[in-house]
Amino acid sequence: MERQNILDQQRDKQATRRLYEDAARRAMNYRDAIDERRVGPLREGIEGLKQFDEPFPEFSTDPQEVISLLDEVGSPATMGMAGPRFFGFVIGASLPVTVAANWIATGWNQNTGLYTATPGTARLEEVCLRWMNELFGFPASTGCAFVTGATMANFTALGAARHHVLAQAGWDVEADGLFGAPEITVVVGEEAHATLIKALGLLGMGRNRTVVVPVDNQGRMRADKLPAIKAPAIVCIQAGNVNTGSFDPALEIIQHARAHGAWVHVDGAFGLWALASPKYEHLAKGLSDADSWATDAHKWLNVPYDCGIAFVRQADQLRQAMSLTAAYLPMTPQREPSQYTPELSRRARGVEVWAALRTLGRNGLAGMIERGCSSAQRFAEGLQKAGHRILNDVVLNQVLVSFGSPETTTRIITRIQEDGTCWCGGTVWQEQTAMRISISGWSTTADDVDRSLAVINRIAHEEKAGS
Repeated sequence: MERQNILDQQRDKQATRRLYEDAARRAMNYRDAIDERRVGPLREGIEGLKQFDEPFPEFSTDPQEVISLLDEVGSPATMGMAGPRFFGFVIGASLPVTVAANWIATGWNQNTGLYTATPGTARLEEVCLRWMNELFGFPASTGCAFVTGATMANFTALGAARHHVLAQAGWDVEADGLFGAPEITVVVGEEAHATLIKALGLLGMGRNRTVVVPVDNQGRMRADKLPAIKAPAIVCIQAGNVNTGSFDPALEIIQHARAHGAWVHVDGAFGLWALASPKYEHLAKGLSDADSWATDAHKWLNVPYDCGIAFVRQADQLRQAMSLTAAYLPMTPQREPSQYTPELSRRARGVEVWAALRTLGRNGLAGMIERGCSSAQRFAEGLQKAGHRILNDVVLNQVLVSFGSPETTTRIITRIQEDGTCWCGGTVWQEQTAMRISISGWSTTADDVDRSLAVINRIAHEEKAGS
């Protein structure tokens, strides 16, 4: 197809409408089938990806053919993360309303960096911030940044922390960098998540220069082992251990940190959402007294990928760390999104967050959190009843199960993944090989748990009998 012809075709409204409708139909068919399809892709589907490995086309291709190829070759090779029985990682299944909102936001194609250019999406972010501050018990002064995920949320919040603690020591890190700056003491738990450690490295504070505090048998930081802290300092606590779901004791840690003039940051990628549930908010007691928080909306809020959120107790501290100036960028008295995030160019992630919060409301959100936790309890009870060992206290949405030796456990995990009924991953936690079950998808029901349990227990019985 000639280059001019392909561009002209894109301007043909009828042809474009047919293209959009075909893509939407294919996406809806995929979602309609997700409850019953196998979770992991078949080997044939993965092998089919070779069709994408072709030379860069010399000439244009009909867009309809491109969408057909994407669906017919790409869809069979996808993991069923949007379905009710993917338990491999803490990944939300994306509520239907958020998928629909994502389509609208993509159609809008708003680069949400400036209020003047994108007032609609910028205002939706403001509304979401106000709602979430109320939901989590954060003060009205709290600012936020919509970013890609918890890695960048930790990076952004810790960037504000770095700015503040060095400013308190008389150092402007944004202007003068870290060369010659006062040394920052960074305190983390022994089981701090890898993304938090990565963020520290990206910020120049070092992956290996942290003060590491021992944890207990659930992965919680031991408050009685906290060291004396010399300012400038940042203390990082965890809300929702990625293996056990446990929470660091926030009240004690924050009290200790405050006594030493330290900033407290919370890595709450999924655990922060416990604050939305009257039944589970006790796990997060004290977290709202921290200085910054990082979480994901694409986990327990169930919006499409990607959407992380960084919160900072004093919005000015976030803005001072992330602001940029350029003569061609019009600034207004309104909240300017680009002044609070690492990026200037950014998609309108707040649209889907608004759609989820507006649809669920406080009661619906609490119910979604509590149903996930109930499913985790059901898994643990079913596995224990079958004679398997649960390694963690199932306090939230995470279940760790051992089937015996590391070799046996690994073989069982492999067979479960190959079966396709559900998908669970492996882990090594406190020197114990285990299968990890993570539940955060909105559509997981008791029937999905029981269906998965039947397969897991059958495979485990067969493997143990053959050992």
